[in-house]
Amino acid sequence: MSTRPMDPNAPVKRGPLLWTVLIVGAALFIAVVASRIGTDFLWFRSIDFQSVFTTQLAARMGLIVGFGVVMFAIVFFSQLIAYRLRPKIRRANLDSEFLVQMRDMLDRRSSALMAVPALVLGVLGGMAASGATETFLAWWHATPFDWTDPYFGLDASFYVFTLPWLNFVVGYLLFAVIAGGIAAATVHFMTGALNTAAFRGTGNTGAGLGAQRHLSITLGIIMLLIAVNTLLGRYALTITQNTNFTGVGYTDMMSRAPVAIVLTVICVIVAALAFFNAWRVRWSVPGVGIALLIVSAILLAMVYPWIVQSFEVIPDEQEKERPYIERNLEATRFAYGVQDVEIEDYEATTTASAGQLRQDAEALPAIRLIDPTVVPPAFEQLQQVRGYYTFPDVLDIDRYVIDGKSTDSVVAVRELDLNSVESGDTWNNRRTVYTHGYGMVASYGNQREANGEPVFFSGGIPTVGELEEHESRIYFGEETDYYVVVGAPEGTPPVELDTPSGGEGRTESLYTYQGAGGVDVGNWLTRAAFAMRFGDINLMLSDRVNEESRILHERLPQDRVQQAAPWLTLDSDPYPSVVDGRIVWIIDAYTTSDAFPNSTRSDWTQAISDSRTQASQLLVGQQVNYVRNSVKATVDAYDGTVTLYEWDESDPILQTWQKVFPGTVTPKDEISQELMEHLRYPQDLYKAQREILGRYHTTSANTWYAQTDIWEVPNDPVKAGQSLTEPPYFLTIRWPGDETPHFANTTVFVPKDRENLSAYMAVNADATSEDYGRMRVLKLSDAKQIAGPGQTFNFIATNPLVADALLPFSRQGTSAEAIYGNLLTLPLGGGLLYVQPIYTQTTGTTGAYPALRFIVVRFGEQIGIGDTLQEALDQVFQGDAGADTGEQPVADDPTDPVDVEPGDAPEQARDLLDEAQALFESADQALRGGDLAGYQADVDAAQAKMEEAADLLS
Repeated sequence: MSTRPMDPNAPVKRGPLLWTVLIVGAALFIAVVASRIGTDFLWFRSIDFQSVFTTQLAARMGLIVGFGVVMFAIVFFSQLIAYRLRPKIRRANLDSEFLVQMRDMLDRRSSALMAVPALVLGVLGGMAASGATETFLAWWHATPFDWTDPYFGLDASFYVFTLPWLNFVVGYLLFAVIAGGIAAATVHFMTGALNTAAFRGTGNTGAGLGAQRHLSITLGIIMLLIAVNTLLGRYALTITQNTNFTGVGYTDMMSRAPVAIVLTVICVIVAALAFFNAWRVRWSVPGVGIALLIVSAILLAMVYPWIVQSFEVIPDEQEKERPYIERNLEATRFAYGVQDVEIEDYEATTTASAGQLRQDAEALPAIRLIDPTVVPPAFEQLQQVRGYYTFPDVLDIDRYVIDGKSTDSVVAVRELDLNSVESGDTWNNRRTVYTHGYGMVASYGNQREANGEPVFFSGGIPTVGELEEHESRIYFGEETDYYVVVGAPEGTPPVELDTPSGGEGRTESLYTYQGAGGVDVGNWLTRAAFAMRFGDINLMLSDRVNEESRILHERLPQDRVQQAAPWLTLDSDPYPSVVDGRIVWIIDAYTTSDAFPNSTRSDWTQAISDSRTQASQLLVGQQVNYVRNSVKATVDAYDGTVTLYEWDESDPILQTWQKVFPGTVTPKDEISQELMEHLRYPQDLYKAQREILGRYHTTSANTWYAQTDIWEVPNDPVKAGQSLTEPPYFLTIRWPGDETPHFANTTVFVPKDRENLSAYMAVNADATSEDYGRMRVLKLSDAKQIAGPGQTFNFIATNPLVADALLPFSRQGTSAEAIYGNLLTLPLGGGLLYVQPIYTQTTGTTGAYPALRFIVVRFGEQIGIGDTLQEALDQVFQGDAGADTGEQPVADDPTDPVDVEPGDAPEQARDLLDEAQALFESADQALRGGDLAGYQADVDAAQAKMEEAADLLS
């Protein structure tokens, strides 16, 4: 039997399995990409923001294709030119065996071998360019700021919109040409056109002449791009951090700016020498130019600025930097919107006399006593209703008009906690049954029940109270980070859990979603696309997904707004409000930049983080030096509708993005009056402004430089040992000299490295007021020190009056503990008044929650503690504060430990057990009547009585 020898040049046959795998893999990849793009488009269309999706997609694809083609063309044609310039005759004596083999391969498959690296770099380059989509769109639609940079005479829009795009384009082209040059040199080397002999002597060796000319031209283009990049770096001095601040300083203007021009000229000269070398090949000529450039860069860009800074600036830095500091002060204050802050000296009185608060009578009843960081367990126990509902760890502050008066309130919505579902977190439960929370819960901020519980004016299931009738179901909330499937044909039995009931038999009522939110998944193609997107085959198999089904995903309010408006930075504290018969999430949104000329940059994450708020990890390291609250966004909690309302109409960044995505931002005059009543001055903006004002409250360059009047936000004394700054507080205050109180965002400052109070700041936070956004500061005299929050908290905690009142809660073996609430500061009585609620809570008991027990007040060196704010104020102001807080009398707190004589213990224990039995009977009646809140309250009170009886008998 004979065997035929294999032909080494014969093509290798590939089996059908490999082709099958490749085809199936490609099909799956295309299907996954198509499903993602398709479902994204359907989601954007469901919120009527499809233009955002299509505009971004078109721009991104345009950049991928355009810049990808540029990269491919530069690299490919650089190689092609190099290949065509190959020596006509092989020089075997100069080539190694490896180079011979490489050239043979190149000759056989020249196009493929050159196209593959060019294609890879083209794809990578296109993907990199897609990351500049927002930069491109903003540059293309740029709007002038009408703010001229004092150094180069350019509008701020050049730095914010144009310069980032030019930097990207020049940097991209520079990389592409360098990559093309390396690829061309590789081909020259493979073909033998590039070797050491080609560069000996004059370089005119014949064989390498074409290669040298090719590389000379490439070098010239690279040097021209470096020249442009160097020139752009000159303008970037306005947004570069120098020794003292962000922007141009003395050394920058006197050395770095002119040096940039010199180096640009040198780069152009080197480029000209490189082009000359392409004509008369003599590498020593461009070599000398490059050496000159390197030496010049070291001497001019590094040594010379150091000499100017060390020997001209430092000996007289204050005088030299004064005009530059003045311009930085002006630019920074404008960029952060604090240029109109009103600072007035305030001689705060520290003596208390009877009737001193008479002029503040209207503001006293509005002092917020309920701390939204302490009372969540009380909301949980009194308004949870079922174990699968939950409330956030920190509640929100809002305002409602009740009985004709605007009332500060503490609010939250009742959302789902799937971890507490008794039947388990199954697919049906997560996707089709437990689909929504239920109800707005709201309490008065300035009132409490006789037993210390919050006074609810909205709550229960179904929701009852003072709020207008509204849709109470919460399909979109802060806990809804998973998708659900809702909707069913008419007549189909509902499956969504809706409201628990207190009747016999069925314990929950069911519901079918009636809204238009979400994406219709009635047809199998859409359903398959979402199944592929989420990797969930149950969407195709479950009988609960039908022709009327809708899928609700991306349900977190902040995520919805961020996707609808990717150009916005969102506030970290969205809050729910009942507006026009709907529960909506209100989110403040900002336009920001880190490229406003001569404005000092700050760390946004650090600025907005405090003892209540930790910034999103997505914002870590975000630098800003320009910010505006340009948009107020709302998300409907029932159908997920996203609405962006124009707020700062004059902001050029907002105007730019309105041109990019026309029709996506609703005009400001379309904000309803009811919504306007719930809008407020944004928290994160205020935090950023107070941080920048710590040093930029002064307009004096000398004071700024000397750092003799720096303010700092104090640490929150209630969170001792955690080094977390005190948050700003929304309070209704009466500013000294004003006739009426107003809703404000307030904060305090202390001097750097000290704890006494240096300033009190408030901004009018009432969006319906003509003074909205008016920022005022009371600057305290250095001659009379006023205790800061840390000192005041220490004063309260160590005061004998307070210690005596809290003694029953601090004794060893007691069944209750004291919890300090937020320490509030208010400008009242001609001075500054501190108010702090103190809560008590039983320990070691399931279902325990804090109840407001005491109010502590400090004014000057006077301190008072009482069961009510009125009582504490009267103690401080010699028995008569001069105004009525409007509080209700306070009953004995069931958590108070009772001191008794040993012989009386059994009798008192029997009395307590009788009271507990009566409370249990009352709880049973409340349960039969469907009053779940009353049932829970009676059970908790009964348990407290039983524990107290046990303590007496132990």
